[in-house]
Amino acid sequence: MDDHAHLDHAHPDHAHLHGSYWLDTAPPGTLLPPPEGPLTVDVAVIGAGIAGLSTAWDLARRGRSVAVLEADRIAAGVTGHTTAKVSALHTLVYDRLRRTRGPEAAALYARSQAEAVRHIAETADALGVDCDWEETAAYTYAEDVSRTDALKAEAEAAREAGLPAAYVTDTDLPFPVAGAVRVTGQAQFHPRKYLLALADDIRRLGGTIHEQTRVTGLTEGDPCMLTTRSPASATEVGARSVVVATHYPVFDRALLFSRLSPRRELVVAAPLDAIGAPLGMYITQEQNTRSVRTAPMDDGRRLLIVTGEHFSPGSGGDVEERFARLCAWATDRFGDLTFTHRWATQDNDSTDSVPLVGPLHPGSRHAYVATGFGGWGMSGGVMAGRLLAEQITGGTSPWDDLYDPRRLASVVREGAAFLKQQADVARHFVGDRLPSLTEPSVETLAPGDGAVLRVGGERRAVHRDEDGQLHALSARCTHLGCLVAFNRAERAWECPCHGSRFDVRGAVVQGPAVDPLEPRDL
Repeated sequence: MDDHAHLDHAHPDHAHLHGSYWLDTAPPGTLLPPPEGPLTVDVAVIGAGIAGLSTAWDLARRGRSVAVLEADRIAAGVTGHTTAKVSALHTLVYDRLRRTRGPEAAALYARSQAEAVRHIAETADALGVDCDWEETAAYTYAEDVSRTDALKAEAEAAREAGLPAAYVTDTDLPFPVAGAVRVTGQAQFHPRKYLLALADDIRRLGGTIHEQTRVTGLTEGDPCMLTTRSPASATEVGARSVVVATHYPVFDRALLFSRLSPRRELVVAAPLDAIGAPLGMYITQEQNTRSVRTAPMDDGRRLLIVTGEHFSPGSGGDVEERFARLCAWATDRFGDLTFTHRWATQDNDSTDSVPLVGPLHPGSRHAYVATGFGGWGMSGGVMAGRLLAEQITGGTSPWDDLYDPRRLASVVREGAAFLKQQADVARHFVGDRLPSLTEPSVETLAPGDGAVLRVGGERRAVHRDEDGQLHALSARCTHLGCLVAFNRAERAWECPCHGSRFDVRGAVVQGPAVDPLEPRDL
């Protein structure tokens, strides 16, 4: 989702570090203003990340009038903070799909994702986009020999599903692995450069893109009506069809939040000598996830990008310690490194490991959703754009049913994951309302820190800035009322229930919340 873009702020000790490399190395571009008044189009797309822009571009090419509504800047939210692997190998999804939904479903998943990889390559070539496109192999690996049986099963399942997959023990990593699944013909790229070109082509085709335009209401009908809010005004947008591509759905009439688990992952990056730098894309589920790839730099070196340390928003403990562990892991395996960038990303996992793409709820006729990409939003977002464009224009796809958000059989089969997600939310929702035995006080807050305090019987989110000034907000997330928690490393208030995030002044950074935390007096 890119409707709530935000550059993650570094801890003061790391003030010399940049945020997202993709945002740092692509121009911000001229602000595309909100609508000047009421607007009517064939299709309104909410969110200008890879899913939203891919959907809008495909529809514009089919002759539909399209408006993209983005709460902040295009390709600068989740898409601007990705690791940008373009791959149909998604850790261990194929063996699981083969067991839970059958080999046909696994084959459809592989085909849909592989076609998305090819589609990005073909589109970049057609538009003449220099987006650092590099074809390479993707690997899911393990260092622990006890995990090799699972890797062998995944290689077999992926190969049966139609991917060029093999089980291997040799890689171009500078450390040994016990085994790995390798799929050739995958790719990596600069996502923001690609999407800025896609946005330009949408406008060339007659579409409009409106930044700093937050959608706050949806009335389904014929046409659907959207209410929007921008810094200067509010207006309405009428559309025959609406696509909710906000990463986490800001409108959820089907209660999809009960089937989504948000998680954050940290990213650190450091230059490497190009000689000996790994060219493959790697991921392991060991050690709380470690993902590795490199990207070309203008000076001839390559940038090592390491991702991991995933945690639920609002419950990550000391995020600075997590960043330190990730840096230590990278240094241990790649030698002395000078880190130049660090950032964080947020993903949503569906309970059955398959994205939710299609009609927004069982009664929808003109509203659609794309969510639950589970960390694989580059191929997943493009797949979603192509699928939704086909559905909106009256066509069908072989994988309509596979990704249909209204599917119920797989939810039943994945009942344990579904119940765990609900238990986690209930724990926060109920536990947040119980008194704490060790509540902090205003006096204990150090500059740069924040905490939820009880003031006059009400919970308040209190932050002390670097100048010592206190800023107090309501501590209840404006989505469903869970208590937020403070992430010191990223200077953000986070909701542990559904992943909404707010800056220290209360503005929405990430949905599903659409309203800010209200200011409070101390």
